[in-house]
Amino acid sequence: MPNHPIPAAADHPAGAFNRLLTVLDTLRTQCPWDKKQTMETLRHLTIEETYELSDAILEGDLNEIKKELGDVMMHLVFYSRIASETDAFNITDVLNGVCDKLVNRHPHIYGDVEVQNEEDVKRNWEQIKLKEGNKSVLAGVPTSLPALVKASRIQEKARGVGFDWEDKNQVWEKVEEELQEFKAEFNVVDHTAIDIEKAESEFGDVLFSLINYARFININPENALEKTNKKFIKRFQYLEEKAKENGKALADMTLAEMDIYWNEAKKL
Repeated sequence: MPNHPIPAAADHPAGAFNRLLTVLDTLRTQCPWDKKQTMETLRHLTIEETYELSDAILEGDLNEIKKELGDVMMHLVFYSRIASETDAFNITDVLNGVCDKLVNRHPHIYGDVEVQNEEDVKRNWEQIKLKEGNKSVLAGVPTSLPALVKASRIQEKARGVGFDWEDKNQVWEKVEEELQEFKAEFNVVDHTAIDIEKAESEFGDVLFSLINYARFININPENALEKTNKKFIKRFQYLEEKAKENGKALADMTLAEMDIYWNEAKKL
């Protein structure tokens, strides 16, 4: 017999959520590992779970997405459980807080504000956040975000208050301008005179402008790059497998030999 009764599965959201609360309360008081956890020890695990969810979304694996959502949900409840032990807040405070925020930031649904499109909604959202006390439109962008994601979020938020290019052609002209400036840093006779710090700055400008252009044509740059990463990994692993099948080591092969397998992988 188990030490504690196992809460039965529920067939409706409220019951299922309450089951999670019950299970986590039991684990927090009875399991040696769960009893030791703090917000700080959970933090890196939450980041890992979020990336696993992201991977599942990019793979389009709905069953895996469901499982990873459960892991993330468990973490959110865990943080709230820990906070409740010092009366800082509890899960009810968390849920009511996010509901209040959503109602307040959707005056076109819960008020008398009229909007014409998605852009109006985003613009209202940023203006409301400033009224709530944010000192800057960009204050809500986490400093620890990966640079590529951060650049995209910065641009989206600036757009929300009207600071943006008028059309994608202007953005592409900026991309070409930044590319030329980056190229100019290396267009010198004496390559020992290259200013790496300046070149790095220009390269950053190239990336920022490309991310801007991607936004204008509705491409998520983070997703695009990660899909390319996955594609490269699959092709490279095919190359490794084929080399091994033929008793060869990649380090001993010429680029021409490797290209044969690489092109096979591309066809696959």
